Amino acid sequence: METLVLLILEQQVSIDSAKATFLKLRERIKIFEPTVLIDLADEEFRLLGVSRQKTSYIKALSVAVLSKNIDLESLASKTPEQVREELIKIKGIGNWTIDVYLMFCLEAPDLLPMGDVAVVNTIKELLDIHEKEAMETHAAKWSPYRSYATFLLWHYYLKKRNRTIVYQY
Repeated sequence: METLVLLILEQQVSIDSAKATFLKLRERIKIFEPTVLIDLADEEFRLLGVSRQKTSYIKALSVAVLSKNIDLESLASKTPEQVREELIKIKGIGNWTIDVYLMFCLEAPDLLPMGDVAVVNTIKELLDIHEKEAMETHAAKWSPYRSYATFLLWHYYLKKRNRTIVYQY
């Protein structure tokens, strides 16, 4: 639950911004339980830096878990395709969120999140490939280890910009 909330916060914003918001939210609620997230007032979410839209996504995830429309514990025993089919039904969870969840939480070895700006920009820079379809064709050579290639692309992207990402709590 906690990781999916973090990934929702990371959508379409800088990692630094998402990290700051996540740490404020974590400090406020202490534990990422669906009931706690549902009970937190929308205004409190906004005071912590969470947009209305992302608040609705976090609450939709919480409702899905509480209503047993999704069992997060069972995802580890499913294929990446099955996980994608289940998570995509939740408002606010799209392919980028699912790809990153699969890579970090379920250790899926063969994903390339083409919705990730850093991945796309690094491929453009390093390989001089500018069309997503051509990127996917080129990256097919990296299969079945595209997730590891993604980690290297992210590492390059951050190092080139003298940035590191550390979540300590």
